[in-house]
Amino acid sequence: MQAVERPYYGYPILYSLKLAKSLGYKKVSIVEFGVAGGNGLVNIEYHVREIQKTIDIEVEVYGFDVGSGLPKPTDYRDLPYQWKEGFYKMDVEKLKSRLKFSKLLIGDVKDTIEKFDGAPVACVMFDLDYYSSTVDSLKIFNKPHLPRVFCYFDDVVGCNEICLYNDYTGELLAINEFNQAHNMKITKFKNTAHFFKDTDFQDSLFVLHDFEHQEYGKYVNFEDGEGCNLRQ
Repeated sequence: MQAVERPYYGYPILYSLKLAKSLGYKKVSIVEFGVAGGNGLVNIEYHVREIQKTIDIEVEVYGFDVGSGLPKPTDYRDLPYQWKEGFYKMDVEKLKSRLKFSKLLIGDVKDTIEKFDGAPVACVMFDLDYYSSTVDSLKIFNKPHLPRVFCYFDDVVGCNEICLYNDYTGELLAINEFNQAHNMKITKFKNTAHFFKDTDFQDSLFVLHDFEHQEYGKYVNFEDGEGCNLRQ
């Protein structure tokens, strides 16, 4: 039994806000790509409110979605054997009534992302299913962001023998192509396994490392330098 709903959202949100606070940020953004019914955004708001009880930082939350359900797959890279046009249609007005402070950006992500002008991005949840849509969503990193951005990718680990995710289709292909084209890199979240005992989400956690960010080298470890020396 999980102590909280969607710990795979709560964990990266918590540590992204800790990092932002350590770096001296007063306000940051958390973004979800692929909102559908909105349970994810509602959950993000819950985690933010709980974390703000101990971390004094302002948080903006944004949800990107086309609203009308999945578009037609572009080609094999969008995994048309798994996804169909029209899946995950949103009831926009119903969702708005459930949200406390999140903002919806409805439309094709390649257009709405250009209009994004929120606070620096600290954490991103990627759940657009398609390769093509994920490619467009990764342009969020052209916007102001923390030197390291915690990311959750929903469709990189299969739950059955149908999806068969691989490096040449879907979100994984979008990640690989992004890394080939940029100096900043999206990397697997490398953490010691005991932090994730009895969890199934470690393989979906990534971190965007912007090596050229002016704050990438700013010290955020414990003052005694022992923060990562857990085996001593």
